[in-house]
Amino acid sequence: MLEEALPLVNLDSEYLFSELDSLGVTTILMLLSDKYDIKLDSSDVTPKNLKSLESLAALVERKIADK
Repeated sequence: MLEEALPLVNLDSEYLFSELDSLGVTTILMLLSDKYDIKLDSSDVTPKNLKSLESLAALVERKIADK
């Protein structure tokens, strides 16, 4: 899903946050919010949460658990 929406971003990067611009971050937040029916906002945009695909998955899991 993310590869299709962000074809120019290296999602396997050691530090995904450095690969993203503001549009990329917004795209990720919107896609994950819609797909998993969770609320993601600017407070979730941290280098820790966007470090890797694994950290993004952990963020989604926390948000689902908090519902």
